Amino acid sequence: MSILGNRVVRTEDPHLLTGGGSYVANLDWKDALEVAFAVSPVAHGLIRAIEIDAALAMEGVEAVYTAADIDLPPLPSAAPNRPDTSRPLLASGRVRFVGEPIAMVIARTAAIAEDAANLVWADIEPLPALIDPEEAATSANHLFDGSNVLMERSAPGDPDLFSGAAAVVSERIVNQRVAPAPMEPRALGAEVTPDGRLVAYASTQSAHRVKAVIAKSLGLEPNAVLVRTQDVGGGFGAKASVYPEEILTAYAAWRMKRAVRWVENRSNSMLGLVHGRGQIQYVTAGADASGRLLGLTLHIVQDGGAYPFFGIQLPNLTILMASGAYRIPKIEGSFVSVATNTTPIAAYRGAGRPEAAAALERILDRLAAELQMDPAEIRRRNFIDPGEFPYTTASGARYDSGEYSGALEKVLEEGRYEQLRSEQERRRRAGSPLQLGIGLSSYVEITNGLTSGEYASIRIDRDGRATVFSGTSPHGQGHKTAWAMIAADLLGLPMEAITVITGDTDLVPRGVGTFGSRSAQAGGSAVREASEALLATARDLAASLLEADPQDMVPGANGLMVAGSPTTEIGWAEIASEAERAGVDLVATSDFEPTGASFPFGSHLAVVEVDTETGKVKLVSYTAVDDAGPLINPMLAEGQIHGGIAQGAAQALMEEFVYASDGTPLTANLADYPAISAPELPEFNTYTQETPTPLNPLGVKGIGESGTTGAIPAVQNAVVDALSHLGIRHIDMPLTGERVWRAIAAAKNDG
Repeated sequence: MSILGNRVVRTEDPHLLTGGGSYVANLDWKDALEVAFAVSPVAHGLIRAIEIDAALAMEGVEAVYTAADIDLPPLPSAAPNRPDTSRPLLASGRVRFVGEPIAMVIARTAAIAEDAANLVWADIEPLPALIDPEEAATSANHLFDGSNVLMERSAPGDPDLFSGAAAVVSERIVNQRVAPAPMEPRALGAEVTPDGRLVAYASTQSAHRVKAVIAKSLGLEPNAVLVRTQDVGGGFGAKASVYPEEILTAYAAWRMKRAVRWVENRSNSMLGLVHGRGQIQYVTAGADASGRLLGLTLHIVQDGGAYPFFGIQLPNLTILMASGAYRIPKIEGSFVSVATNTTPIAAYRGAGRPEAAAALERILDRLAAELQMDPAEIRRRNFIDPGEFPYTTASGARYDSGEYSGALEKVLEEGRYEQLRSEQERRRRAGSPLQLGIGLSSYVEITNGLTSGEYASIRIDRDGRATVFSGTSPHGQGHKTAWAMIAADLLGLPMEAITVITGDTDLVPRGVGTFGSRSAQAGGSAVREASEALLATARDLAASLLEADPQDMVPGANGLMVAGSPTTEIGWAEIASEAERAGVDLVATSDFEPTGASFPFGSHLAVVEVDTETGKVKLVSYTAVDDAGPLINPMLAEGQIHGGIAQGAAQALMEEFVYASDGTPLTANLADYPAISAPELPEFNTYTQETPTPLNPLGVKGIGESGTTGAIPAVQNAVVDALSHLGIRHIDMPLTGERVWRAIAAAKNDG
């Protein structure tokens, strides 16, 4: 019986739950120096002078560096053909957002470093700040020598796109800027070993990426740098980037030949860690009288922030996924990504795909209202049929497999949709101040969208235990449990006899990392392939000992046996001994290369109560059906879905990073930035389907971002649905009490 598909408790949890977690902040370094950064308090301005004398004079301060003191290359720009937009590691000549580092302070304690950083004084001549990306796109006030437009894409503008439509609706939709706010902020510690190597401990989603960037930035040979990750307290895409502060901390350790550590505080993390989303979307869709979709146009204004990171490319993913679960014959997408005097935008849980679902699922509800059709029915009539896969959408995505109608029907049944509609009608007739809103979303996600491969190897040691080495870089996903399950399933070893090693660039020679919901399909498949190769070698060894046919050798309780004959089992320790005698390495490696991205999907149903007198919204129930193919461990998958729904609901209802008109952040800490918590959330009712993908041997798709992709539009649709009888057709996120109340008041005035 296979262990795969069972709810196996995470092996990572005991040491985390008992205070045994190992983070950069608690590295046992007695004499380490600590780093703090002085940052710009001005969103846009010319640096006339930076005074560091007071900081240097402070007792316990070892060094203070400004841009003039370091000779390191800038971080390359993500904007094509725009080297002028590369990011300096420390601001030089100009500052472009509040929170941009202008000086690095190195001291004997973190407290001294923080205090000294506050003594660094910069004479900055203010320049006009650009906060609104639509204004920035056309403004003559430029952040760089060239245009504020960092990247763009046009659409042909087909005049017949909506020919024959009975209804055409348009909406301006804001997918607001949000802060990832992981539990552990950014951190890196580095030291130089006696043999002259630089060893860095990083809180990252890609140890090998950090190694490559540090080595290149410092001009070191790759083998001169070792990066290790320990426990990482969340990332959500934001820690897939490599930051100036990390490079500079490694540089300080290399230059001073001392152990140096940087652990940022929460306020600096809210300003310096990349933000997510930041899209303004102009959406138009048309349908015939039966509700069949005829076409869709999507124009995006993407806020890139002060320096172009991956965020400027997010609209490409949004447009790619604009078809969602539906057969849309014509899709036109265009975008402009611009620079603003704000924190740079990069990947955040879903990275362009939740934005696509938000646009599409909102405009579908608008069309349903225009056609006086139930929102569930308009979705039913437009789903891609299971027999059409693989299916290429009008926006160019090639879907591997799907069964979209099944997910919708299941969520309607489990969520008691018809009963909810009856209760909604009852409250409307009664004029209840607490109106019920029912929101649907049927999403499709792309996972491992860059179609990157992954490394894994497995070794049987002398004692018969196995060690798995994986190039993935987990930060809460449970890879040590999942990869051990895959190896145990093939080799017949108990899970406790399998050690999984990740995040050590010496022990794991190569790897891509963990982001884009890619790990199970790439990393898990690599573990499977390596385990299969190891099993083939072990079968030959065991068969030679038993004088049996290798094809007859199958896994037993803790070794290999002749099929149907448990008494013939040879333990893994004995097989390892035989391998040693025969001069055979009981090791196997895989560099698994998938043949394409996979496309998980699902349907979500959110139910809210809206107080029409105050605008207060309460999320009262949530039902989700998600399909990511066969689940390696349903408990791990459920945890990912729960976390994703919480993040999606948070964006829909409360989260938004806000700037004043001069670029001053107004939500720079958790007192002002409303991160969601358990009291704001109901119990989640989650269900699964399993539609395998043919693109990897496990048949799995990613699931880490599915909950967010489904939740954002489901919750937003629910709030608008609660007020649709008042003539309200759209309210932008976040759906705070004040924003909802204003919409209700405006509707009453219009009426």
